Amino acid sequence: MKEQQQRIFNIEKIYVKDLSLEISNAPLVFLESEAPKIDMQLHINDNHIKEGMYEVVLTVTITAKTKNKTIFLVEVQQAGVFQIHNIEEAEMTPILNIVCPNVIFPYMRETISDIVTRAGFPPVILNPINFEALYNESKQQAAANGSDQVTNASKH
Repeated sequence: MKEQQQRIFNIEKIYVKDLSLEISNAPLVFLESEAPKIDMQLHINDNHIKEGMYEVVLTVTITAKTKNKTIFLVEVQQAGVFQIHNIEEAEMTPILNIVCPNVIFPYMRETISDIVTRAGFPPVILNPINFEALYNESKQQAAANGSDQVTNASKH
C-alpha cells in the first residue's frame, strides 16, 4: 500500500507588489461636495515560481468619479508567495483562485483604505468578495465557450 504524502500549504510572504495613486484634478477635487461613485475592477493572476512555490497577485483598480470628473484612481497589486506541495493537479486551480486570494484580500483592503486616507479622502472599505463564486463563474464561462481551461477570475 502506497503512503500518501502530507499535503503542504504555507504562506511564505504577503506583500505590496505595485501601488499607484492618481489625483489628477487636485486640489479642486477636495472642494467637491458630491459623494463620488466608486468603481472597482479585480483581477487574479498566478505564477509558478519554482517547484512547490507559487505567487498569486490580486490587482484591484478603484476609480472614484463625480459626474464626469475623476476624483482619484488607485491601483494596488497585493501579492503572496505560497508553498504548495502534494496537491492533486485538479485541485491547484481552485487553490490558486479561491484559497490564496482569500488569504491576500484582507491585506489588500487595508492597503487601499490606508492609501486613500493618506491621500486626504475618506477611507474606501472594500466589501468582502466571494472568490469561490468568481471562480465558479469563470468555470461556467469557460464551459460555455467550449473550453475546459479556466482562466483567472476577474470582477468588474
